[in-house]
Amino acid sequence: MTVIERPPLWQRLKPWLSGFDVPLLLAVAWLCFWGLLCMYSAGYDHGTRFVDHGRNMLLGLGLMFIVAQISPQRLMALAIPLYVFGVTLLIATAVFGITKKGATRWLNVGVTQIQPSELLKIATPLMLAWWFQKREGLLRWPDFIAAFALLLLPFLLIAKQPDLGTSLLVLAAGLYVIFFAGLPWKLIVPAFVLAIAGITTLVLSEERICEPDTVWVVLKEYQKHRVCTLLDPTKDPLGKGFHIIQGEIAIGSGGMTGKGFMQGTQTHLEFIPERTTDFIFAAFGEEFGFMGALGLLAGFTALILRGLMIASDAPTLFSRLMAGAVTLSFFTYVFVNMGMVSGILPVVGVPLPFISYGGTAMVTLGLSLGLLMSIARVRKLVKT
Repeated sequence: MTVIERPPLWQRLKPWLSGFDVPLLLAVAWLCFWGLLCMYSAGYDHGTRFVDHGRNMLLGLGLMFIVAQISPQRLMALAIPLYVFGVTLLIATAVFGITKKGATRWLNVGVTQIQPSELLKIATPLMLAWWFQKREGLLRWPDFIAAFALLLLPFLLIAKQPDLGTSLLVLAAGLYVIFFAGLPWKLIVPAFVLAIAGITTLVLSEERICEPDTVWVVLKEYQKHRVCTLLDPTKDPLGKGFHIIQGEIAIGSGGMTGKGFMQGTQTHLEFIPERTTDFIFAAFGEEFGFMGALGLLAGFTALILRGLMIASDAPTLFSRLMAGAVTLSFFTYVFVNMGMVSGILPVVGVPLPFISYGGTAMVTLGLSLGLLMSIARVRKLVKT
């Protein structure tokens, strides 16, 4: 009887692993290392935070592996169903959702509670990339109007919950797709100038617009307080300004090399609010200092640059738009989180990728990385 020897495990996995982008994987591994190290220090006395963070990372990496096996053509076919499904869930959340701390963001689906807005971080740019792929070579200004309508629908539904952080991330991801699709500069420049003028006016008129009896038409009262607190956190140092002030103290006290692993006094004496989630960068800066922050930024920079390289070499318009939007979404996450912790942006609920605790956010990161890996694999197959 002939005995058939099975090939080694690495040879059986080779067809599945071939084509994975090694530089991107190395950047992700570097960030995961820092994420686990920081979570162990910041969350060791938060029950099972460290173990759960490791589990969430494995879940995200598993999803990245699965999505990477799906071709961009099949992913494009999922654009409409995912977008319609996500918007339907947002409408259901507005009607039947669960309210916590004044925000209706969660939906009970029987076995668990989900936050449908997270799905739109992927579904919205996917839908817009599909739209521009179908209109390739035929783009006119009505096509851009239709794209803005597709973007504004989920943005407004999420902002109404209210969830300013997630709505801004969805808006940014969609705007990246529209920009890469060829949005005319004559529309971009006026919007940029208006934004600069608005920020300048806000800063110069801080005393008047932040008075208690001043009503902001566009923003809710708590959002007004966040902006006013950013302009001058010392007005309420033990209240609304506490987050920003303690974050700045922790980062500044870290100096060049930090106080050392597990040695952060601001962190472990619980002066830093939300030290395992939104404000984990303050804990990181205190213990690892400026040099550690540079190492972390080097990992994010490598990931973003590699993602842009994948986008530039993508074989189709859909792939280029999707890869570019996903990559710059990582930039938005990092810039907004570090900005709010450092006191240059208002405090919003935006996690730091791979570092902050959060299962839903890690799932979204895994899906995003899977999309990039899928596009990178197809690019390598086309070249060979």
